[in-house]
Amino acid sequence: MTKYMIDKFMRAVEMSDDAVSRYVADPAGFVDEWLAGGGTPDLPTDDRVLTPEERDAFAAVDHAALYALGAHPYLLWHFIEAAHTHEFGDGFGWRDLVERYRADVAPHGHVDYIP
Repeated sequence: MTKYMIDKFMRAVEMSDDAVSRYVADPAGFVDEWLAGGGTPDLPTDDRVLTPEERDAFAAVDHAALYALGAHPYLLWHFIEAAHTHEFGDGFGWRDLVERYRADVAPHGHVDYIP
């Protein structure tokens, strides 16, 4: 179930320019805000739950950790692309991000991302 929440969080960020901006400005704050937005533990329908390890990976924008935790590769790439586009400039571009992403996730091999 928690892998679903990893994917759900990434989609929530990636699908909104405003969410991307707020996440990039304060990843940890955005994660906490997103988690709090789902209600409280008293609400049985609240499904916004991440493990501490997952929350920390999002707060650190750690794509290698998210990959190892089972983030869906397709969603993860688009999430990372959205979260790092602001870094593009002289000497760093899309191809550099692809290579950095590959180098960071390759040690984890093919992870089990099916929830």
